[in-house]
Amino acid sequence: MKRTFLPALAGAALALSASFAGAATLDTVKQKGFLQCGVNTGLPGFGNPNEKGEWTGFDVDYCRAIASAVFGDPTKVKFTPLDAKERFTALQSGEVDVLIRNTTWTMSRDTSLGLKFAGVNYYDGQGFMVKKSLGVKSVNELSGASICVQSGTDTELNLADYFKSHNMQYNPVVFEKVSEANSAYDSGRCDAYTTDQSGLYATRLQLQKPDDTIVLPEIISKEPLGPVVRQGDDVWFNVVKWTHYALLDAEELGVTQQNADQMKSSDNPDIKRLLGVQGNFGQGIGLSNDWAYKIVKGVGNYGELFEKDLGQSSPLKIQRGENALWNKGGLQYGMPIL
Repeated sequence: MKRTFLPALAGAALALSASFAGAATLDTVKQKGFLQCGVNTGLPGFGNPNEKGEWTGFDVDYCRAIASAVFGDPTKVKFTPLDAKERFTALQSGEVDVLIRNTTWTMSRDTSLGLKFAGVNYYDGQGFMVKKSLGVKSVNELSGASICVQSGTDTELNLADYFKSHNMQYNPVVFEKVSEANSAYDSGRCDAYTTDQSGLYATRLQLQKPDDTIVLPEIISKEPLGPVVRQGDDVWFNVVKWTHYALLDAEELGVTQQNADQMKSSDNPDIKRLLGVQGNFGQGIGLSNDWAYKIVKGVGNYGELFEKDLGQSSPLKIQRGENALWNKGGLQYGMPIL
């Protein structure tokens, strides 16, 4: 998702993270009795409170998956809503145990902020949406258009680079807050709106007339989103990383929330290892051997989460695309439990 440039953070980040480098986050989480998870302040499909105030979404369910792995209970998690500017400080300072907030994996974040990405749970990219009445079918037809964009992000830079490289002119309509950009587009102050494509699908749902807007097909950047932890705590890093892989492995092996108990009697050695029937793999990450079984039983597999939160069973109706499994034309790939 959008990446704000925080040079001041880089200077203090390693010092902040260093104070937690020796801390065993897994032990701390177990002692508290719950996981503190940093999520979006409100992005439908990823992290958003519903009308009852209950947190819902793909990233939120990843938090619940980690809680399932640690406690065997997806409800043992508390959510901290964070905006783009405060999310990294909250993780560095220990306010949250893990950040799962549609955050893009970049080199600077992985090396200069004292943070560490545990995988890519959603492959995204910057896109554009326009009103149908404009009659535009491609971003390459937007020369001369006014485009709403959030300031201080790489979204703004990507926009400038793309139009310059394609010898196209445009009029940027820049806003500091996402809500301001959304409102400006909805009121007709600009012809198009640009942000990560997943955000466009979510934003479209909040428009006064969602059906009047289409998301254009082009992607102009790479935005790999994923969970983030602090550097210096490999045990906790492994817990978060292997939670992600377990969700993917479960989907590939056909293990679902509904059939997890039945699959324990499978003759497939990969399934036996995944569900803790064979081997002692949980010991290597400080958990019980049925840690992955607890994940699937608690929340389902990766495909189930995607379908419910983002896919055709959700209001967003996003196609799997790059987020399909590797053997179904996508990029998602769970590492083997061996």
